[in-house]
Amino acid sequence: MIPIWASVPILLLASFLIGALPLIRGLVLALGHKDLRQLGTGNISVSAAFYHGGRGLGIVAVLSEAAKGIAAVLLARSLLPDAPIWELIALFALVLGRYTLGQGAGTTNVVWGTITHDWRVAVLVALISGLSFTIVRERKSGRNLVLVLFPAVMWMLYPHALGRVVASAALSAALYWSYRSMPDDLDLSPSSGRPETRKMFRFFRADRALTTLDRPLDPQKVGPKAATLSQLRRWGYPVPAGWVLTPGDDPEVLLNALHPSPENPLIARSSAVGEDTESSSAAGQYQSVAHLTNRQELADAIERCLVSISSSAAVQYRQERGIEDSDMAVLVQQQIRGVFSGVAFSRDPILRCGDAVAIEALPGEPSQVVSGQVTPERYRVFVPDELTSLDWNDEETGNHPELVVEGEAGDVPHSLLRRVAVLSRQLERRFNQVPQDVEWSFDGDRLWVLQSRPVPTLLPIWTRKIAAEVIPGCIRPLTWSINRPLTCGVWGDIFSIVLGDHAEGLAFHDTATLHDSHAYFNASLLGEIFQRMGLPPESLEFLTRGASMSKPPLFSTLRNLPGLLRLLGRQRRLGKDFARDDRHLFTPLLTDLESSPVLDLTDRTPRTIDPPPSPSQLLNRIDRILEVLERATYYNILAPLGFAAQKALFQVDDDALDTTRVPEVAALRALQDIATSARLLLPEFRGEGVSSIQNSLDASSLFVQLAETTDGSSVLEAFDRFLDRFGYLSQVGTDISIPTWREDPHPVRELLAASIANPTSPPSKPTSSQRGHKQVQKSLDLKARVAEVYSRLLAQLRWSFVALENTGLKSGWLSETGDIFFLEVREVRTLVTEENPDLVELVPALVTQRRAKFDRDCQLSRVPTVTYGTPPMTLLATEDRPARSRLRGIGASAGQVEGYVKIVRNLGSASKIDRQTILVVPYTDAGWMPLLAQAGGLISEVGGRLSHGAIVAREYGIPAVMDVTDAIQELQDGQRVRLDGEVGIVEILE
Repeated sequence: MIPIWASVPILLLASFLIGALPLIRGLVLALGHKDLRQLGTGNISVSAAFYHGGRGLGIVAVLSEAAKGIAAVLLARSLLPDAPIWELIALFALVLGRYTLGQGAGTTNVVWGTITHDWRVAVLVALISGLSFTIVRERKSGRNLVLVLFPAVMWMLYPHALGRVVASAALSAALYWSYRSMPDDLDLSPSSGRPETRKMFRFFRADRALTTLDRPLDPQKVGPKAATLSQLRRWGYPVPAGWVLTPGDDPEVLLNALHPSPENPLIARSSAVGEDTESSSAAGQYQSVAHLTNRQELADAIERCLVSISSSAAVQYRQERGIEDSDMAVLVQQQIRGVFSGVAFSRDPILRCGDAVAIEALPGEPSQVVSGQVTPERYRVFVPDELTSLDWNDEETGNHPELVVEGEAGDVPHSLLRRVAVLSRQLERRFNQVPQDVEWSFDGDRLWVLQSRPVPTLLPIWTRKIAAEVIPGCIRPLTWSINRPLTCGVWGDIFSIVLGDHAEGLAFHDTATLHDSHAYFNASLLGEIFQRMGLPPESLEFLTRGASMSKPPLFSTLRNLPGLLRLLGRQRRLGKDFARDDRHLFTPLLTDLESSPVLDLTDRTPRTIDPPPSPSQLLNRIDRILEVLERATYYNILAPLGFAAQKALFQVDDDALDTTRVPEVAALRALQDIATSARLLLPEFRGEGVSSIQNSLDASSLFVQLAETTDGSSVLEAFDRFLDRFGYLSQVGTDISIPTWREDPHPVRELLAASIANPTSPPSKPTSSQRGHKQVQKSLDLKARVAEVYSRLLAQLRWSFVALENTGLKSGWLSETGDIFFLEVREVRTLVTEENPDLVELVPALVTQRRAKFDRDCQLSRVPTVTYGTPPMTLLATEDRPARSRLRGIGASAGQVEGYVKIVRNLGSASKIDRQTILVVPYTDAGWMPLLAQAGGLISEVGGRLSHGAIVAREYGIPAVMDVTDAIQELQDGQRVRLDGEVGIVEILE
């Protein structure tokens, strides 16, 4: 007889190993030559054996798993015969082994183990739950009912055996956890399984006889289109009634339940799992069939929708967009008889910023608007943020004077357009500020929502809300090519510390970008990061519009607690880590760089020292700085974060902190000391006359006066010492294209002149007894020291590039001072290493174009706070080609391109199309999509900017101009044209 203290661990270990034993996998592999781990969901389960192996292997799998459950109970009964509770605990251990190592849920094990434990419990649970499932046909609800009934029945039969009730509840909880954590084999399409098991799968997987839009739907099962319309309908939006045929279901149930007629027509619409997502719209790729008035037409339409998943155009689209093949659901809805219909984009896809809602509409049905075969009426309605809360269903909204409508007069009433615009912006807000493509129809009485999906080309959303403070002003390419990878990389490391495994799949290198030479942060990415961290959904609205955020749920905070503690640990040792790196990394490098300068900075125009270092030596010097700068960036981000957090935590006032160690503050104090000395040494700068002196003399004249006197010379010497100490600073500390004070002391000369004329007393050293003051002050001092090191490294980096530019000016691959800052680091490296000799020829045109764009961007009167999508490609004009004539149309996909005309009147005449080809077509619809994927640009005789052709052109990044009248007659094959898809101009080049 084994003692109890030994029996318990033997039982638990043995039961766990029984559960982990891979019997099903081995049997299916041996008898059916199939590895379940590599098929379907990857589960090693009874249902997987039935699905992939057929009825015979499924029965063998049931017998093997039943034997494991029975064995665990009998083992417990033999070791602990007087304690039935241990039979349930043994099943619990078996489920753990089955889930962790056996890749299964353990349902069959528990069923047969329960029968062995107490057949009465098993029979009662089976009767009640079986009856419920047969009537309700709700798979998940039925499964959850069984898990609840199990401990309930146990309690009814054994009310005084609390241990058994608790053990059965724990066993139900373990099964529930495994169900939640594992994919369900019953979600696989029955049509792809073995023929003899399809009926069984259809029975057990059925959620209800009819799946309607009035219930929550999973986009992974019915596609985002149907799931989104279900969500909108449940929110109260006017979505036509609809029914969904899920992948693999028998359409007979749907056909028997619906009765289309001429008085009550239906429309069948595809709803593929991979369409209508934030990464791809699949616009026009799949079938929709309208005007279904009898049962046969409905059956044929469903079949057409189902097979459209396999069309050549759809397959090519998925391959090029990196979308995995998936199943097709079919959505059947009541068809709306539209008086006016159209499409609205909640943000203009061409402007990509601002408050404009782009609308295209026509009298009649919406299909003609998106078909690309007619040119719809085009409008823009401007909806300020403060008006998005208007009631779009109220006719008064249609007459609101602040909702401005732009566009030529047409048939569609402006009052309806205003309501559509407000509706579109409200849907955008409903979906966490993601721009929406809304298909709508007005039947003369009611405005209906037929579809709402994200606009992939208007994502990600970029915000300047934070970037304007961190990286202000216009930024040149060289600066950005250095700052972007450094900043994105460090932020990625920080978020990875907090998120751990939850950071997988996040593209941290896309954290920031340039739009019109201004820095923007990726609000979409940051919003996703915030949501993974458990912050509320309105975090994206906080990033883009400054809206307030609610507190995160407690569970989310607890889930991310380990990551937050890891980050806190980094913060706590940040000072020690920096001191170590300062001793071994930063100070040695700065000492070496400053002892071997590459520029003579004593003159107003910096000159390369003599003898000049070679370009390769300068490139090695730059690489050394960049390598160390990456580590310095880490401190330059974490130190301010730590200071801000501690200051907020202890609520220490700004006035209580000593800022004299901050480089800019220390520089200002030193300049004030020089100004004070000047006033004491030079009598003419004292008294009331100083204001008139300052008003009549600029800084240059002032310095001339100082140089003419002995006492003034001492002031100038003090100023030179000031530049020696603080000359690494500049007006924009993070931009290496801006000259340092050492190179251009004019700004600080002006400041010195102002300080002499208008002296200010330096603030007294603050004292405070506030709680946490010493910690916050220590954090501020660390921030100041980090900022000094970071700025000195950037100054050395700038001076190295200036020295390299001087070399480039002498050798001829640069034309004028400042050119190097309009190249990227990789381009500079290529020029120095001569890896690509052709680049030298392109540099003049490249620099000229970038400099011109930079100058235009700096003249912008207003820089938008939020912008959408990826900036369109611009044309690098290597030679000036005059235009012989122009054609005008609708700018439908922004960007510029030059290429050769290829007229394609129909798909059969298309051949030899590449990125140099400008397609000229009579219209575009879904069939033209494979050609758009190959071409460099698109010109269409009809169509609007919201048609399927225009949408897909934007997804492929192809400039497109629609509605170019008589383009096929005006253009000829082989003509070279220049296309501007933003303004809608086609230039025929000589």
